[in-house]
Amino acid sequence: MEISLTTPALLFSTLSLLLLAYTNRFLALSTRIRSLYDRYRHEQASGVRQQIASLHGRVRLIRLMQLLGILSLLCCVVCMLFLFEGWFVLGKWVFAASLFLLMASLVVSAMEIFISTRALDIELHELWTAQEPISARKKEGGKRA
Repeated sequence: MEISLTTPALLFSTLSLLLLAYTNRFLALSTRIRSLYDRYRHEQASGVRQQIASLHGRVRLIRLMQLLGILSLLCCVVCMLFLFEGWFVLGKWVFAASLFLLMASLVVSAMEIFISTRALDIELHELWTAQEPISARKKEGGKRA
């Protein structure tokens, strides 16, 4: 298989968008952690502390996703330098490393998504099993009045 300078360059836009998405996730989580921390300072609720701990684990995964994505981008740049110098075999190996780093980043991203979905499922389950629906309570309240 022949590889040219344009081959690793194709990953630049993909990796840039992926890193932007990771950064947005990180910013959303950091905002949520800050708001929960303020709530915890006032309430000292153990449930809030558990949520912060869970979000902290997700932040660590996002940091790993970002690191793997950045390393993948760096390998693309190094690959292009090697190809520019005519070191095609070495360029192919570095490009392969870039692809493996990108795959690792995506796998960690899938893990983080699974954890966030599972956490939402738990919260929704608690919501639905904690009390009867609000509409049923309103009807009963209206009959009593």
